[in-house]
Amino acid sequence: MKKTIWLSSVLAASLLAVTCQVARQNAPNSVQTATSQSEQTVPAFTENPSPAHLTPEQSLKSFRLPKGYHLELVASEPMIHEPVAVAWDGNARMYVVEMNTYMQDVDGSHEHDPTSRVMLLEDTNNDGKMDKSSVFIDKLLLPRMLLCVGHELLVNETDTYDIYSYKDTNGDGVADQKKPVFNPGKKAPGNLEHQRSGLDWNLDNWIYVTVDPVRFRYTGGVLKADTIPSGSGGQWGLTHDNYGRLYFSSAGGEVPALGFQINPIYGRMEFSDQYSQEFNAVWPIIKTPDVQGGVQRIRPADTTLNHFTASCGQVVFRGDRLPTDLSGDLLISEPVGRLIRRAKVGNVAGKTTLENAYQKEEFIASTDMNFRVVNMYTGPDGCLYLVDMHRGIIQEGNWTRPDSYLRPQITRLGLDKNIQHGRIYRLVHDGLKPGPKPQMLDETSAKLVSYLDHANGWWRDNAQKELIVRNDQTVVPTLKTIATGQKPASDLGRIHALWTLEGLNALDKTIVLKALTDEDAQVRKTAVRLSEPYLKQNDATLLARLGDLKTDPSFDVRTQLVLSLSYSPDSKARTLAQEIITLAPGNEMVARAQRSLDKNEDVKKFGRRLGSLDEIDRKLVLNGSTIYKSLCTTCHGPDGKGLESKAAPPLVDSKRVRNRNKDIAIRILLHGLSGPIDGQTYPDVMPAMGANDDEWLASVLSYIRYEFGSNQGVGVRPADVKAVREQTAGRSKAWTLDELIKPDQK
Repeated sequence: MKKTIWLSSVLAASLLAVTCQVARQNAPNSVQTATSQSEQTVPAFTENPSPAHLTPEQSLKSFRLPKGYHLELVASEPMIHEPVAVAWDGNARMYVVEMNTYMQDVDGSHEHDPTSRVMLLEDTNNDGKMDKSSVFIDKLLLPRMLLCVGHELLVNETDTYDIYSYKDTNGDGVADQKKPVFNPGKKAPGNLEHQRSGLDWNLDNWIYVTVDPVRFRYTGGVLKADTIPSGSGGQWGLTHDNYGRLYFSSAGGEVPALGFQINPIYGRMEFSDQYSQEFNAVWPIIKTPDVQGGVQRIRPADTTLNHFTASCGQVVFRGDRLPTDLSGDLLISEPVGRLIRRAKVGNVAGKTTLENAYQKEEFIASTDMNFRVVNMYTGPDGCLYLVDMHRGIIQEGNWTRPDSYLRPQITRLGLDKNIQHGRIYRLVHDGLKPGPKPQMLDETSAKLVSYLDHANGWWRDNAQKELIVRNDQTVVPTLKTIATGQKPASDLGRIHALWTLEGLNALDKTIVLKALTDEDAQVRKTAVRLSEPYLKQNDATLLARLGDLKTDPSFDVRTQLVLSLSYSPDSKARTLAQEIITLAPGNEMVARAQRSLDKNEDVKKFGRRLGSLDEIDRKLVLNGSTIYKSLCTTCHGPDGKGLESKAAPPLVDSKRVRNRNKDIAIRILLHGLSGPIDGQTYPDVMPAMGANDDEWLASVLSYIRYEFGSNQGVGVRPADVKAVREQTAGRSKAWTLDELIKPDQK
């Protein structure tokens, strides 16, 4: 779980009025860094924070926020406990996921007992605070994902891929109907922090999740799965912006944001400069000794977390009841640091970039050691919502074992005693009143169409989703007038109209062709994506019209052209894609788009693991496989585990194979290996293979490292072998381990 930041400068009077226009997200090519104006009621740094549990009222006094911003309590214990995710239905009723068995002690005892639940909360007097609750679903195993579709709630639990729909048919606030909507019949065991999250109904009508290489389409009351060849990535948390760009994060990899350059269906694309190394640094306002990574993860001077280690729960804020300069910013939680990062999102020649909104400061930070935000959302009222699990331990039991760095920190501070609490906060701002409560489930489809142009992204998304769930074809004529510009609407209104038509299977080529000429670049980009079904059908007219955009002023459009043209079987489409690349010399996005597609095709052809390798390394691995199976299996066994006769040591889990230093394995293959190995004596020495050429040796080693090693630094190239061969040219006898490896590396 991990990352983000933000803030505004002096607020002009114009910010105090709620505008009817939707704020545009990706217009600037540069990022304006906000100026810090934090409230002074909380010190800039607290050296010795108390680990004691605070009441909700006490916690509200622990936050350091930008001037004008305030957190309000929406719900807390005893109404909720251990909340990790929320979802609103079309009438703004809030469903809250509780993981009631998560780390109830330092050992994680009884974690997989089915005693967690989903709560249903309501605000009956419209004051922003939940005052009515019921247990909507009980006796669940650590529920982790949920999505409202019409009057139903889709839920996934830990350790399973199954997703069920729950419905309350008698209005008592308790689900009394359950049916499977996705039931592959497979278990998904593993550390619960490394399992999927999401169920994010994106602008393109696909429902995305993290971790698993799959996305879903909600059709006829069930979820239809579609494979994402190169995988979706990410860990805990998933969000999208106004134009359907997805943002993932990976706490385990200490990566605060990834996957946001292109949709994962086209492959993977990351840039080393999409945000700076400085962006990884975080700035808590209290000491943070309870860090899983140990002392290398904390600053010696003040014992604060020095970079993201638990980024999670990210959200692109898309509401209309906070200052407009916040709209489109990416917020990332870092629960280990008790802080929220605000990132300004920029667009540089089509490349999306992130920058901390402040200098060595965070958007929201707390002195409450139990402040553990794990999810954030844009709410129906246009404000920002924080889901605070509010607990002492935020790391799963695999990282709190008796020999871990964390365990003594947890027990010393008594953090293991702080359990069964939970807070949901709403971020508000002076002078900006939260918006009204929606009643979408009770309104006509014609009324829902009007919300596709709403200033709050939550309303636009949910109106589109509800229209598609209803499959009401009576609104199609109106949607077409919006999509084609006959009826005035903002660019976002036209985009939502286009995707709603797509979701209703009511889109036609005439509308797509019209949208390709729209004055707004994001509408044109949308039209390019919507042309893909026609490209699959080898539609020559549409392919020709796409060619008119090859010098489009927007690199977003040109990049999407390259990606979408891959759906056409016509060789002219590939020629056009190459022409687009040629006409954009030096543009990284356009050039990398084709490379991402090529890699995606490799994954489809060779599988995800082998397909992820560069073509040179893949060729070496495949050639090496042939050599190994014809020669090496006689001693090392076909599975690399050795033979019962113990003719040679096993290769599986061998430190020589897994060692990141390729030279050790190269030396062994060139000159052989003798003597005891891992305490075992073998009848013969490993013979020298140096008589074979460099490519032969590189192929064998690449395969062995790929198949039996860690898959890190797999590629052994012929040049690597040549260099070691020259260094050891005078060698005439086999190596021993003592010569090759330090004692602690054997």
